[in-house]
Amino acid sequence: MSTPHDYLPIVVQTLIALGFVGVALGAAAWLGPKRHGKHKDESFECGIEQQGNARTPFSVKYFLIAILFVLFDVEVIFLYPWAVNFKQLGLVGFVEMVLFIFFVLAGFYYVIKKGALKWE
Repeated sequence: MSTPHDYLPIVVQTLIALGFVGVALGAAAWLGPKRHGKHKDESFECGIEQQGNARTPFSVKYFLIAILFVLFDVEVIFLYPWAVNFKQLGLVGFVEMVLFIFFVLAGFYYVIKKGALKWE
């Protein structure tokens, strides 16, 4: 059984890390150069000159594809521990993973039927 005393090293390490971040940011703000000007305060985008307003809306399709990629990518990550422990999990682990893969494929089928991956 763990006691609050067992968590003392974690609390100390967290406080040291937060203190270091605070001191580093404070020192950079205090000691760093403070030069301002039209050219210096302009936003920099990979050396490309700005054109238009950055707030112009664009298709949500980009975000949808990105979110779906992350979603299915994370689901595929769950296959690695199962593959490593395949023999130890036995039939129950196999049935659970088949069910998991079924749900992933059902979600993928739903995404395809909704036309979320069609780019126009």
